[in-house]
Amino acid sequence: MRRSILGLVALAASAGPAFAQPGPVTTGPLVELCASLDPAASAYCRGFLTGAGQYHTAVTAPGALDPIFCLPTPSPSLDQSQSAFVAWARANPQFANDRAIDGVMRWAASAYPCPPLAEPATNRRTGR
Repeated sequence: MRRSILGLVALAASAGPAFAQPGPVTTGPLVELCASLDPAASAYCRGFLTGAGQYHTAVTAPGALDPIFCLPTPSPSLDQSQSAFVAWARANPQFANDRAIDGVMRWAASAYPCPPLAEPATNRRTGR
């Protein structure tokens, strides 16, 4: 366990500027890590995308929150997702200063939109 923690600390230190900024990581530095050929930077990117996807899956389980995005079947590979996120972010620089998770969710929602939900008989917010 201690070796795993030390490995994560070393990975974070080697990934560079995204870890040096105060506050949360923003979309711009995450994109640079995702676009990097450096294995540590790419690993951070992939870990971030994977964690965001797994959390989204957990909070949108049946009966929970509505999904922000819906992956196709078969799901895209991690390579495809990483490349698509970089391309989207570079085409949408206005989101570079947003929190990285917000940028990832904006990209995923635009890349993998969900089909319209059938509207229930009652309004979900008011109960009428």
